[in-house]
Amino acid sequence: MVTLALYNLKGGVGKTAATINLAYLAAKEGYKTLVWDMDPQGSSSFYLGVEANTKNESKKLLNSEMDLLDAVQNSAYPNLDIIPADLSARHADVLLSEMKQSKRKISSLLSSLKKDYDVVILDCPPGISLLHDAIFFGADWVFMPNIPTTLSIRSYETVLTYFKENELDSAKLKCFFSMVDHRKNLHHEVMNNFYKDKFFLKSYIPYLSDVEKMGIHEAPLETFAASSYAAQCYRDLWKEIRKNCIDD
Repeated sequence: MVTLALYNLKGGVGKTAATINLAYLAAKEGYKTLVWDMDPQGSSSFYLGVEANTKNESKKLLNSEMDLLDAVQNSAYPNLDIIPADLSARHADVLLSEMKQSKRKISSLLSSLKKDYDVVILDCPPGISLLHDAIFFGADWVFMPNIPTTLSIRSYETVLTYFKENELDSAKLKCFFSMVDHRKNLHHEVMNNFYKDKFFLKSYIPYLSDVEKMGIHEAPLETFAASSYAAQCYRDLWKEIRKNCIDD
């Protein structure tokens, strides 16, 4: 089982769209795939049309009052399941602060999934906190979508520094450009400057309305706009991730 965390210090960078599209593509290729929605906003859950069945489910999972597998729900797509989020996920840091070995909590919970899934994708809330420390420790890879602007790249540099200063494995941190607007020279300049950095994947996701329409369709892009350029970009991104992080 390989665990991929989709994360950024900032919100609004295309993290959830990437989670859903990558998960769908993995499942379509036959990988038994699970999305764990860890963001109180529950956007991944919304895209897949699923809600938590149990009150305060996210809180109960972190408290070990409920087994992770008991929270799994099927999506409408073969091989793709989800653990939905609810607002109780906002209590994650408080819960973790009261635990011993809190950094290992997510890793411990994920271990119960190894026999059931090939790929697990964590849709993480923005920020840096105790929850993120546990995610960084427990995930095999941490993928950061970054808009090619000064502030977004600064967030990437902040996270990279955080990894190094806190003795986290920076080798598991990988980035890709998201919401790329080809009309903007700044986007091209930033991308050219950072592609030489081994942390950045070659594949990128464009800023196109087809991606935004996922909210209207409540579905992965591949299901309603498979011939679009954005869908092709997600396929390219998935192939690069699969080659370097899953099949390797």
